[in-house]
Amino acid sequence: MFHSFYINLRSIILTSTLLLASSLSTLAYSNEKSKIETLPPVDDGPYVFVNEQQQLESYWLCQGDVITRTTEAVSFPLSISACNMPADIHALRSIENKVLEFSGDYPVAALSDFHGKYDLMIELLTNNKIIDKNKNWAFGKGHFVITGDIFDRGDKVTEILWFLYDLEQQAQKAGGDIHLTLGNHEVMILNGDLRYLHPKYVETAKQLDKPFEQLFSQNSIIGNWLRSKQVLVKVNNMLFAHGGFHPSLATEQRSLVEINTVFKESLVKSELEQPRAGWAKFLHTTNGPIWYRGYFAADREKATSAKGASSKDKGATSKEIDLLLKHFDVENLIVGHTSQKQIESRYQGRVIAIDSSIKEGHYGEVLFIEQGKKWRGSLSGKVLPLYHQ
Repeated sequence: MFHSFYINLRSIILTSTLLLASSLSTLAYSNEKSKIETLPPVDDGPYVFVNEQQQLESYWLCQGDVITRTTEAVSFPLSISACNMPADIHALRSIENKVLEFSGDYPVAALSDFHGKYDLMIELLTNNKIIDKNKNWAFGKGHFVITGDIFDRGDKVTEILWFLYDLEQQAQKAGGDIHLTLGNHEVMILNGDLRYLHPKYVETAKQLDKPFEQLFSQNSIIGNWLRSKQVLVKVNNMLFAHGGFHPSLATEQRSLVEINTVFKESLVKSELEQPRAGWAKFLHTTNGPIWYRGYFAADREKATSAKGASSKDKGATSKEIDLLLKHFDVENLIVGHTSQKQIESRYQGRVIAIDSSIKEGHYGEVLFIEQGKKWRGSLSGKVLPLYHQ
């Protein structure tokens, strides 16, 4: 009798659990669906592809309607526009710059993690005189480093991509340069991991009848441009990447060229003949240059300790940071990925965190380095000190 009661009780609990899980799943789906259904008619684009005839096929969403155009690629730069959404095309293909190290007597600016916040980005760059009021390059021979994460969360990703694509050309013509390194969100999108995609882009993919990642395929102008980008860059005595450099890269004597080459050769899983394996797989996982958070383990330890827990990852030690700096012959490791309230440093200034939470849409900062001095540029353009922790 007790056995029968126990079975019935277990059956009731299991059924209740399944019903609750089903209800939660349905609620989550309904919430996501309602976000898309309550979107205003979408404006987005252009998404530009090179067809077999070497023509440009361009697609826009104008108030939810698909606009298409085919353009002969006679000369460059070539301007296209529909519904007040222009783009300047500079070539059918972007040439990958294999140079990873740059040095010179010029100012350097750096920031990270725009996450679709185009308007805030423009305000920040304008007030800090990287661009002028007409959104044109104003940083002269300076080098501007962006350590990834343009995609996801925000709703103006397309605008940022085309803006930087064109600004890069302006910078190089002025004798300066822009170094956009790949972040985890660029790599996620190229690989079809869309978990952080804004509902606007879910609608774009639906209306254009393509999986979102295919809008950045190898034969798209922006997709090809993204594939030409590196995962790290060394400027003067500073080494930049989105997440960071695991100490094992120094102990194993890995070179910058080796890290970048192996990472890039295994960039998009669907384009590989064989699945990622070995060291290539390592570079694309937790301790790789786009995901590593080991410089901020102490921050996470404080957060978990406050909750009565303990973090397993104790991060990089001061000795390991010194080992990395010596191995790569730099004075600073400069990274994004791990959000801060402002640009801050760790390890007595040897590591600098430049993700100032632009993704929140309220504030952001730029790191400036010139003639050995470092400072922060606020959203309003005010010069602020860089604090060492």
